Amino acid sequence: MSYCPKCGAELPAEAKYCPSCGASVTKTRSEELSLSAEDLVDRVKELIHEGNVRRIIVKNERGDQLLEIPVTVGLIGALFAPYLAALGVIAALATRCTIVVERVQ
Repeated sequence: MSYCPKCGAELPAEAKYCPSCGASVTKTRSEELSLSAEDLVDRVKELIHEGNVRRIIVKNERGDQLLEIPVTVGLIGALFAPYLAALGVIAALATRCTIVVERVQ
């Protein structure tokens, strides 16, 4: 039997969310990519099109979180435009960025 990492409640066998607190209990893995600011927008677009990405976090050289993008199936077209605009501003201000990518296992 498995337990919720957030509240400790017992989970049903195939649960994706905790029935007590609603926290996601699916397994994810994180990877960090360091890249120049010029490649930031293109790389984020590539990651979103891969399909198994849950969340993308953009950090600056000091490790401060600048932007968090929740990637869901419904996040396409006009809904994604504000994130691209923010990424463009980040790319203009930063020289190097780190992208933390959370993937569904």
